[in-house]
Amino acid sequence: GDPRTYQIIGAAMEVHRTLHRGYLERIYCDALAIEFELRGIPFTRDATCQLVYKNRPLTGHHRLDFVCFDEVVVEIKAQSSIGPAEEAQVLNYLALTQKRIGLLLNFGERSLVQKRFILDP
Repeated sequence: GDPRTYQIIGAAMEVHRTLHRGYLERIYCDALAIEFELRGIPFTRDATCQLVYKNRPLTGHHRLDFVCFDEVVVEIKAQSSIGPAEEAQVLNYLALTQKRIGLLLNFGERSLVQKRFILDP
């Protein structure tokens, strides 16, 4: 396993243990930013991701919830369940940013749900 993703998941588990489920996504993002700081996990929040179509930039931007260690894309959800649409979103973000590792974290279920993605170049 990747020690960076273990650190990120550990921080997320602590946030879920403390807040439980039932809050908006933003609340978990705020708490996770604090937890990352407390644990010394380097991160960028709301990183802008430019969409391109046939080599031309689109006006729409995606905001990545977090990029940790400058390499791991972290997408936060607070839904009753996650499925293929949310997984596709993370894979799209990896393709757009040229990053290899993605984490999808859902705080909306009884226990934290995490999915790890590795995009082979």
